[in-house]
Amino acid sequence: MKLVMTLLVRDEEDIIDANIAFHLASGVDFIIAMDNLSVDRTPDILRRYEERGRLLALKQQQDNYAQYEWVTGMARCAAVDFGADWVINSDADEFWWTESGDLKRALAEVPMKHDAVVVQRTNFVPRRQEGEFFADTMTIRERQSLNALGNPLPPKVCHRGFPDIEVIQGNHAVSRRGQPLGETEAAIEILHYPMRRYEQFANKISKGGSAVRRNTDPAANVSTWIRLLGVLEAGQLQQHYWELVPDEEAIAAGLHNGRYLEDERLRNRLAQLRSAPHIPILECS
Repeated sequence: MKLVMTLLVRDEEDIIDANIAFHLASGVDFIIAMDNLSVDRTPDILRRYEERGRLLALKQQQDNYAQYEWVTGMARCAAVDFGADWVINSDADEFWWTESGDLKRALAEVPMKHDAVVVQRTNFVPRRQEGEFFADTMTIRERQSLNALGNPLPPKVCHRGFPDIEVIQGNHAVSRRGQPLGETEAAIEILHYPMRRYEQFANKISKGGSAVRRNTDPAANVSTWIRLLGVLEAGQLQQHYWELVPDEEAIAAGLHNGRYLEDERLRNRLAQLRSAPHIPILECS
């Protein structure tokens, strides 16, 4: 099996190195990464993996968040140019997890009649510690995650490699010639780290929300981005952020009542990777 992952990134220097190293160690053979106007060290990190032959680094200079077009192009490239049997379209803050540590094994068990796999996500909550690596401090996740509109967090979809694949905005669904692919589930989940430090969160909403607003195509609408951009423009984003960051008392209460779960899986997996001399990880951080 050939497993290729696509990544669309912008200013993700605090997490992208860990994301790439994690997935390469979890069965991903190759990554197609598109950088969209990053001004931090993200392009340098991508270039180092490209120099090792594990990644193709693309540049996207448009600033209208046409994600569905860009990801569709990368997913088709994965099938046509890299012979992908399966394609994972991921974001930098998403870690596709299997208990075995082998994504290929999970995908190999999918019956041939199914061409896509629906994968559920859960959010990890930001912590009040500063100056720490995100995975070392963010070890509490929600039992049930909601998006910014208060709705259940939608799952993501990975799919078999097809030259005519169409990836819907947000990577939540896929189709071919306008027809949805047959979906099923697999032993995969997504550990999601969308909010880390406030500066990262504010930068994401400012740039991403503004880009979405500039895109007049209804297919590109991302209502959660627009809502949060409005909160930022009203001068309330920092207050909103800190309302979502629980203190230690709130975490203890959440663990007691079942709202939160303690989850150190990613922290432990990354620690194992860092200790393995044959796996270069976090050397760009």
